[in-house]
Amino acid sequence: MTTSSSERGVSLGMPELPAPAYPADVRARLEADAREVIARYPDSRSALLPLLHLVQAEEGHVTRTGMRFCADMLDLTTAEVTAVATFYTMYRRKASGDYQVGVCTNTLCAVMGGDAIFETLQEHLGVGNGETTDDGKVTLEHIECNAACDYAPVVMVNWEFFDNQTPGSAKRLVDDLRADRPVQPTRGARLCTFKETARMLAGFPDERPGAVEESGSAGPASLVGLRLARGEAAPARVVHPRGGPHEDPQDRVHEPSPAEHLSSHDAPQETSASDPAHPAGPTAEEGE
Repeated sequence: MTTSSSERGVSLGMPELPAPAYPADVRARLEADAREVIARYPDSRSALLPLLHLVQAEEGHVTRTGMRFCADMLDLTTAEVTAVATFYTMYRRKASGDYQVGVCTNTLCAVMGGDAIFETLQEHLGVGNGETTDDGKVTLEHIECNAACDYAPVVMVNWEFFDNQTPGSAKRLVDDLRADRPVQPTRGARLCTFKETARMLAGFPDERPGAVEESGSAGPASLVGLRLARGEAAPARVVHPRGGPHEDPQDRVHEPSPAEHLSSHDAPQETSASDPAHPAGPTAEEGE
């Protein structure tokens, strides 16, 4: 004896209607941009990733309409475009905020305080992972390693770095974003919105006056290995952990200038390791 889908509690529903097209003026503008992108590649299919960023710049996330547009421009099926759009986490599948605030919770950032930062921001903003504040300003998410372990714990806003964060500094950061106060990344040009960032990722220049000149490069802590390889760095010194029983004040032979940006591992920054109010987790003596 067989049972029907209704008897099994399964609702098949109506098939999803085709995605609506962009308005004619929007379509014409996007087509001009898309052709410029496609022309950069010998195989048009290779332009799919930047085209997804282009349609994301239009609506703030990749909609079914945006995927239909990409498929039309590249002579692909919508299934092929959807497979790519759902694979990469940089493509948003639902409406999100002007500022994507990502807290790294991978290994090193986590033990340095990333988990505490993420939990603090969830409570402070009243949102969960992948959710957006009521004012539409901030979308919070935990993210995987962003290759900035020498400045852990790291928070990223629209893919710009904010290094050596604490729960307190992260709260001030999101408050500034929500209040439209100027925010300067640790390494990089001043922030722009997520839509503006998406357009740059599509391959179009940053047209804000002076923004390109503001863009930074790797910080000193990131370049230590390169300098060692070139024989440029001074011999390594063994320094006991800050505040340890064997710490010698004379070990602190270098006072960084305000222009320097050191790592949380070689400067007395207020990271989770030096902030008793926000420990990264339980600690134990060796052998326990």
